[in-house]
Amino acid sequence: MSFRSACPALDERIARLRRLAQSEPLLDGVLLYGSWTLGEADAHSDIEAYLYVQDAHVDDFDGPAFLRQLAPLKLAYTNMYGILAVVFDDLMRGEFHLTAAGPGIDEVPTWQGMVHLPDPEAAVLLDRTGRLARAARQLARFRPPEPRTTAQQLVNELANWTLMLAHVLARGETARAHALLHTVVAPQQLQLCRLLRGSTAHWLTPSRALERDLPAADRERYAATTAPAQAPDTLAAARHSWRWTRELSAEAAERWAVCVPGELLDDIGRLLGGDG
Repeated sequence: MSFRSACPALDERIARLRRLAQSEPLLDGVLLYGSWTLGEADAHSDIEAYLYVQDAHVDDFDGPAFLRQLAPLKLAYTNMYGILAVVFDDLMRGEFHLTAAGPGIDEVPTWQGMVHLPDPEAAVLLDRTGRLARAARQLARFRPPEPRTTAQQLVNELANWTLMLAHVLARGETARAHALLHTVVAPQQLQLCRLLRGSTAHWLTPSRALERDLPAADRERYAATTAPAQAPDTLAAARHSWRWTRELSAEAAERWAVCVPGELLDDIGRLLGGDG
């Protein structure tokens, strides 16, 4: 394997995974994704892969036992998304999808627009039939989200969730409002901001590399929407968030002629005690 990242330990683990996969008869294919395949891996990166198990053996394949051959495990469990999550003895994390090879490999081309593999040949660690390499090559070209449809969806989502945020704050549930602001509203704002700035490489995790990807003015607006989980601070952050949503929505309307629910956003501003 000629590909090298900024993390030699991760490179070595991936090389070992390739060798182990080739010697495991129940595996038909292994496909990497994530920061390593994008050339962004560093000492804090994890290893993410699909393990395509022969269809007849997917239910009895022992994923943790296979991965212990890579390195000793401190933790191994199926996480909330149904993915085998592990922590190796050097604290490197791993996420492994144990997937039936037949339908699983057929699904790979449907990831276009969500997963980008600039070098599919490096991402494919094992391919016994040739199907996986053909499928992975369809992800070689980066496909950004379609602007107008995506912007309209985000504008509507932001209006809806900001209204919920205003109601939760009015009820006095500061902790819930704080969580809603940071885990639901903020990621959608960042996606809309990325769409407007033409910076969608980290679309699925829009806060990733934020410091590098977005201009200082946008980073400052995002920072203003964050706050401690105290009532006055969370309310102030929610008002900043509402104003930023209005501005991003107006910018999207001007660029792509999306429909902005202006009256509703005014109503939300009044609920928040801002300038509605």
